[in-house]
Amino acid sequence: MPEFKKLRQVYGFDDVALVPGDVTVNPDQTDISFSIGHHTFSIPVLASAMDAVTDPAFAVALHKLGGLAVLNLEGVQTRYDDPGEALARIIQAPAERATALLQKIYAVPLKENLVGDRIRQIKDGGAVCAVAVTPTNTKRYAPLLVEAGVDILVVQSTVTTARHISKSYRGLIFSELVETVPLPIIVGNCVSYRTAYELMETGIHGILVGVGPGAACTSREVLGVGVPQVTATMDCAAARDDYLKATGRYVAIITDGGMRTGGDITKAIASGADAVMLGSTFAHAREAPGQGFSWGMATFHSALPRGTRIKVGQKGSLEQILFGPSSVSDGTQNLMGALRTALGVCGARTVKEMQRTEMVIAPAIKTEGKLYQLSGLG
Repeated sequence: MPEFKKLRQVYGFDDVALVPGDVTVNPDQTDISFSIGHHTFSIPVLASAMDAVTDPAFAVALHKLGGLAVLNLEGVQTRYDDPGEALARIIQAPAERATALLQKIYAVPLKENLVGDRIRQIKDGGAVCAVAVTPTNTKRYAPLLVEAGVDILVVQSTVTTARHISKSYRGLIFSELVETVPLPIIVGNCVSYRTAYELMETGIHGILVGVGPGAACTSREVLGVGVPQVTATMDCAAARDDYLKATGRYVAIITDGGMRTGGDITKAIASGADAVMLGSTFAHAREAPGQGFSWGMATFHSALPRGTRIKVGQKGSLEQILFGPSSVSDGTQNLMGALRTALGVCGARTVKEMQRTEMVIAPAIKTEGKLYQLSGLG
């Protein structure tokens, strides 16, 4: 029978495992730093532009620990003089009313004066300031962001491409944005080689990889779109490497979403990521404004919500989540300790070397020999 279309096998974090190296390295001798533009961070970790995760105080706290938090400039921080009051209403809402309440809270118009205020709060705290806006609002806010002293601009939507077709308006042209905004620009999200390569050709500096993998995101259910993160990261990393060979210019790949444990982060790096962006993982932190709750950037869409408010609970401080000591055995704390240890076990001294480590297809990697853990008999 003739085929209508061919399907290829794709893989997520639970489908693969890393092969230990022939040589091992002391974890404390590994380099896990990450650079974007002229900014270098000691850990390859970004916090998502989610209102439950990043506020100015959280951005300063993560900066002090070596990472980078991205503030959502179209969220409660720029709609309310007192965002804490709006956050409290979201957190306290019954589950069945949460989405409707989110839609109502996010219907309040943005206040441009608050944009500058929030940026100054981050800058006054001594942190690198990264902010996220949607493509629709980028041209409007770009001059204001530059004037306010933003360091890194993230242009983010559920799916981003270099070519957008519309009869009603002229969309955002990334090559023009790069020429007019003298900042490192990160764009997302995408999951394919071709899209990633075309975005790189516009001159942007980093790409967010992932459509729908986040714990609070329902895009895969609502729209039916998405590619598991290991395959998506590998495809975009292949575009990065080919683009580097063709132009000599390096564009960072940042895996965004779907990671819960140190093992997941390690597999993202081994799949080709230069860094990872974490959302609900950081919502566990006591410093997170969501106070143990999380919701995505598309949860409050007025006509087609693609997210849900979830209760993740508070597991510890931000420092404990990143550097330990871990009080749990499920891999959700001391994430950077796990990453360094995995690099050492695989014989990688740097993130670039870890990107070349061998991976195998291993869907039983989490269950093999784990009868007592799985049955609760241990």
